Amino acid sequence: MSVSAVIPAYNEEGWVGRTAAALWSVPEVGEVIVVDDGSVDNTYREAREAGAAVFRFEKNQGKSSAMRKGVELSSGDIVAFVDADLRETAREIKKLIRAIQLEEADMVIAHFKTKDKAESPSGLGLVKLLAYWGIYIYTGEKMLSPLSGQRVLKRKVWDSLNFPVEGYAAEVALTIESVRRGYRVKEVPVNMSHRFTGNDREGFYHRGQQFFAVLKTLMQGHSLLAGSRKNV
Repeated sequence: MSVSAVIPAYNEEGWVGRTAAALWSVPEVGEVIVVDDGSVDNTYREAREAGAAVFRFEKNQGKSSAMRKGVELSSGDIVAFVDADLRETAREIKKLIRAIQLEEADMVIAHFKTKDKAESPSGLGLVKLLAYWGIYIYTGEKMLSPLSGQRVLKRKVWDSLNFPVEGYAAEVALTIESVRRGYRVKEVPVNMSHRFTGNDREGFYHRGQQFFAVLKTLMQGHSLLAGSRKNV
């Protein structure tokens, strides 16, 4: 089964190239696709120099749109979504790919052994808490890393989903809809690391946007209620 790695990227100069290069070192990965979501830095050039196929939106469209475009351009039987700022730790995606190959799940999510952005000392953890309980209420599943952008899934899973959301709620919506459609979703521990969002104005603004995007998605839950609901 061939694997396509999709990297949504917005102003990821200094990070995306090393992440793409790390993915190329994973034998199972047959193509690396970077969707430059309207960056104003050298994200596009850096990704190209790392050997990735790059598509660029002229204006920022949001992560969900970048994910959709990346899958549209891909050809693999398995799709691996990878955040642009993992750098060398992106190699750990092989653990998620392995779980899919062994038929342990239909979608596998990375659970960071070290603290990720949502769990970092710089954050209050409110977004993660909201996402955790939202997923539990809708599916009965307790996800330790509900906001993790590192996830590998079978193409047939993606092709069956509506995935109606935009923006920062992408991962939460993807998990809820997949579980409610009856797919097996599993978390796998990894030694990945992100850069942290700081406690400055920009950092709090980012977390605020993320919180309200997740809250809006959960309040509009009718659009996620595909498939038979599990007993909770």
